[in-house]
Amino acid sequence: MEQYSMSRYHIHELFIKFLHQMEQYEDKESSAFLEELRKTVTVEAPMNMTDIHVIACIGHNEPIKLTSIADKMELSKGNISKVTTKLLKAGWLRKTQLNDNKKEIFFRLTPSGKKLFIGHEELHLKAQEQFLQFINPYKEAELEIIKSFLVELTKYYGKNDL
Repeated sequence: MEQYSMSRYHIHELFIKFLHQMEQYEDKESSAFLEELRKTVTVEAPMNMTDIHVIACIGHNEPIKLTSIADKMELSKGNISKVTTKLLKAGWLRKTQLNDNKKEIFFRLTPSGKKLFIGHEELHLKAQEQFLQFINPYKEAELEIIKSFLVELTKYYGKNDL
């Protein structure tokens, strides 16, 4: 097989290895974050990272409607409805209506939801700093190639809902 084709296969193998490692890393980080969260905030119901990211989305955009959460997170309205119902019952969110619009329902964080949101933001800042340090050695031209690749990869997986 020619070198060009071998490189493509090798890239694919590395990508699969990366996905496995990323999954393990995310599981470990999620567990660590949720464990740390349980030390500072009483969490009665089980939570997952989608729940936390819905809380983060609301925290960044409150007041926000269900359809806007679904759009921003690129998840179905049905999925977001299930998550918000769970979070409402657990006391992380509250429903509100705007004074000039009594028809539409908006979500806001409760004080405990705000604590969780702040903890999540701190974790994201730490992860972002670690990632920026990781890519720091790359030259600007290399970063542009990486960025281009990631944009195309995101488009590929976004249109091919597997």
